[in-house]
Amino acid sequence: MTHMIPGMATPQHSDLETAVNAWHEAVNSGDLDRCAEAVGDPVVVLGPKGAGPISPADFAGWVARSGIRLRPRSWHPISERLIVVEQDATWPQTPTPTRVATVFRASAGVVTAALRLPDLRSALELAFICREMAATEEPPTP
Repeated sequence: MTHMIPGMATPQHSDLETAVNAWHEAVNSGDLDRCAEAVGDPVVVLGPKGAGPISPADFAGWVARSGIRLRPRSWHPISERLIVVEQDATWPQTPTPTRVATVFRASAGVVTAALRLPDLRSALELAFICREMAATEEPPTP
């Protein structure tokens, strides 16, 4: 299922939308090959059990172990490469949905960061900080 993002019709945003949709479809399918193909190498993750860069195989393994399913509820574009998606998360042992939010970064058609936070406000705050850090980064001097 593809989710349209209001206000995201420019070419820069279509790659982001495509990557995030493919990520959700892969995770929700439980297909480990699709999960690995939906992310960069490495992919930066953040969640209740840790944070940092992991390989696509490790990401697929996490999907398999957790059994998580994430249903997008609302989309909040931040920049050309960043978006926050509010989601209903379920797990095999907890079928009642829990509302969470994930900051996504994408590049070259794949998700390169998926930072899951407990609520939309926290995710938006982190996304805005990430955007400002990128905007104020000075190029290295030769």
